[in-house]
Amino acid sequence: MNTLFKALNDPTRRQILDLLREGDLNAGEIAERFDMTKPSISHHLDLLRQAGLVMSVKQGQFILYSLNTTVLDELLAWLMGFKTSENTVPTHDSTTSISKHNEN
Repeated sequence: MNTLFKALNDPTRRQILDLLREGDLNAGEIAERFDMTKPSISHHLDLLRQAGLVMSVKQGQFILYSLNTTVLDELLAWLMGFKTSENTVPTHDSTTSISKHNEN
């Protein structure tokens, strides 16, 4: 999961994900939309691929990138687990335990 958070931490990589929401693109099409070198874009795409956020398929001399929403679904489910546990009422009264412990 650390790889996932590292990939999402960079604004350029988040912009690439936004582009891929609109549809599949090859590396050249992605690079055209940024003011950076193609090797830099390739590095960002590789980190996104390693994190499982994008999938790549070689088509002829091009590599086509697409969004992999499965990883995002898993991340959202994990994050929603915190919200669910936040809404759960604790069954143990910790203030009573502390008071009893301090009385001894």
